[in-house]
Amino acid sequence: MLQRLLGGTLDRLGAGAYAVDADWAIVAVNAQAQMLLDRSAEDLLGRDAHEVLHRQASGMTMPRSQCAIMEAFIAGQVRQEAQTFFARGDGSLLTASWLVTPLRLTAQETGALVVFHAYDPAGVALPASTIQTGLLPELERLALLAETTTQLTATLDVNEALDRLARLIVPMLADWIVVDLITETGEVRRTLVAHEDHGRVSRRADLQGTLLSVPETSPLPLSRALRGAGSTLATPLTYQGPPDSHIAVAQRRLFDATGMHSAVIAPIRGLREVLGALTLGRSKQPDPYTTAEIPLLEDITRRAGLALDNARLYQRQRKVAETMQSHLLPQLPSIPGLEMKARYLSAPQASQVGGDWYDVFSLPDGALALVIGDVAGHDLDAAAGMAQLRNILRAYAWSIQEPPDVIVDRFDQALPHITDVTMATMILGRLQPQTDGQWQLQWTNAGHPPPLLITHDGQARYLTSGHGVLLGTQAGVRRTDATNTLPPRSTLVLYTDGLIESPRQSIDDGLERLRRHAAHLAGHPLDTFTDALLESRPTDNDDDVALLAIRVP
Repeated sequence: MLQRLLGGTLDRLGAGAYAVDADWAIVAVNAQAQMLLDRSAEDLLGRDAHEVLHRQASGMTMPRSQCAIMEAFIAGQVRQEAQTFFARGDGSLLTASWLVTPLRLTAQETGALVVFHAYDPAGVALPASTIQTGLLPELERLALLAETTTQLTATLDVNEALDRLARLIVPMLADWIVVDLITETGEVRRTLVAHEDHGRVSRRADLQGTLLSVPETSPLPLSRALRGAGSTLATPLTYQGPPDSHIAVAQRRLFDATGMHSAVIAPIRGLREVLGALTLGRSKQPDPYTTAEIPLLEDITRRAGLALDNARLYQRQRKVAETMQSHLLPQLPSIPGLEMKARYLSAPQASQVGGDWYDVFSLPDGALALVIGDVAGHDLDAAAGMAQLRNILRAYAWSIQEPPDVIVDRFDQALPHITDVTMATMILGRLQPQTDGQWQLQWTNAGHPPPLLITHDGQARYLTSGHGVLLGTQAGVRRTDATNTLPPRSTLVLYTDGLIESPRQSIDDGLERLRRHAAHLAGHPLDTFTDALLESRPTDNDDDVALLAIRVP
C-alpha cells in the first residue's frame, strides 16, 4: 500500500529515495533508487535497509553503531553527507551522497526518508529545504492515508473501526475527534467523542448519545454535513446564535465541554448514502484549521465511509444469520429426570451460520431421539443443507419404528435424491428409561466423532462402538448399532469436530484433551460444565461447534 502511494511521489525527486518504517524496514522505493542500486522494488520492500544497503568502503557490512544514517535516524535528525557506500544488486558498490530526514508515518510511528544520488566530486548538495517543506508533508499525508486504509479495512466492527480511526488522527491532525452516525432508523447518534489523555486516546462517554433526526433546513455546518453537503470550518462562534435544532444545542455543548477553538467538519459518505459526519477539533494546538487541510480530511472520510459501509453490511448479514440459526436449532424438550444443555458457537471468520446441528425430540414409543451432525462448510449453503437433513431425519425417525442403524441406512440412501447435501457426518441415538430406573442409550455413528461418557466420579471414556461410514459415500456397507447403559448421574456429551480439531495437533490429541477436560469438570453443574467445554475449543480452529450434553438421574 505504501509503495503504491509513495512511489510515484518519490519519483518526482530526480534522485534515488527509499522510505523505512520504525524498524528500518523498507516500505517504499522510487524508480531512480531501483536503477542506481540495480535492485527491483520486490527485492527491497520489507527488508532491513541497513543490512541490505549500508556498506563500508571495503564492501563489508557496516556496524549499526558506526552508520551515520542510522545515527541520524535514532536521533530523529535531518542530516546529509557527501560520501557513503551502498551495496548494489550486482555485488558492486555505489558511492553516493545522501540525506536522511524523519518521516512521520502515523501518530504512533515515525520512520525515515533517505534520498541519495551518485557521488559528485563537485559536491552537488541534495535540496534539503525543498524536501522538508514540499515533499515531506505530501509523503506524510500519503502515509497516513495508506495506514488509514489498512487499519479500517482490517475490521468489520464499527466501534473497533472508529477506535482505530481515532488513534490514527489524534493527536497527529487533531486534539479531538467526533463521529456522528446516522442509524438505520434515521436518527443521528454521536458515536465517538475522543481526545488525547496522557499519551492515549480516551473517550468522553458523557458527550456521546442520540441527537434525534437530521435537520432538513439548518444551514449550520454539522447539519449540512449530515445531509451530504461539503466540508466546512467551524468555531465556537458558529453555534453561539439562537439554536435552530437539537443538533445545534449539542454542538454548543460540545465546543464548551472540549475547549475546541477550531474545527473542521466533513460528511462521511457510503456507496449509496450519507453515513454521518466526522469532526476534527483543536484545543491545545494553537493554529486554527484552514481550507488547505480540508482535502486531507475528505480523503480520510472517503476511506472511513467505505469501511463503515462494509462493517454495517456485515452486521446486517450477521443479524440475519443469527436469526436464521436460532430458528434452525431447536428448543430442547423438558423430560422429567433428565438435564439437557445445548450450545452452538459459530465459526470465528464465517457469517455466523454453519452446518453443525443438534436435535432432541420424542419418538412415538416414548424414547428420546438424540442427534448431532455436521454438514461440511460454515456458510448459508451449509446451514440450508443442515436444515434439510434435520427435518428429513426427524420424519424418518418418527415414521420408521426401527433401530437407529436401520433409520440412518434408509436416510443415507435417500439423501442424493431428495437433498443437495453431498456429504455429512452424524450420530443418531435413542435414549430410553429401563424398568430398573437406569437409562439406556442405543446409537449408530455415521463417521462422526464418538460420544463421550463421563461418570459422576470423573471417569471419562469414548463410546467407539456402532461406528460406520459417513453419509453420502453410498458405499453399501451395512451400519450397526451399539447399546450402553448410562451410569447414574453420568453425563453424555455429543459434539462436532470444531471442539477438538486444531491445525497444530492430531485428532487423537484433540480427543484426549477433551476427555481430560470433561473428566475434570464432572462434578460441576451441567450449565457450567457445558460452557467450560465450549470455551476449551482450540483458538486456532476456524470451524463452528455444536454441543449437546445430557445428564441422567
